[in-house]
Amino acid sequence: MAQLNEDLAFEVLAVVSEIPRGKVATYGQIARLIGQPNQARLVGKILSRAEYFGDYPCHRVVNQAGRLVPGWADQAWLLQAEGIPFKKKGYVDMAAAQWED
Repeated sequence: MAQLNEDLAFEVLAVVSEIPRGKVATYGQIARLIGQPNQARLVGKILSRAEYFGDYPCHRVVNQAGRLVPGWADQAWLLQAEGIPFKKKGYVDMAAAQWED
């Protein structure tokens, strides 16, 4: 199992910084891109602490179904400002908005 450390955090955040405006990625997608395909939860943990490492577009990361982070009201607003399409129940339309890495 991967351990949370600064090098891993910067690896995750480097991928997050590559997500283009108007697109979203999933936690699992980021985990796969850093060579840790079973570590989606670890990616989420890192993103929950991203402010300690700098300014990254963490609002562009959602779960595989397009669900937003519970309790982060600004995430929907930030995504809507970028033109991200939503489906019913406030989920991101993944078919239209997922970043093709």
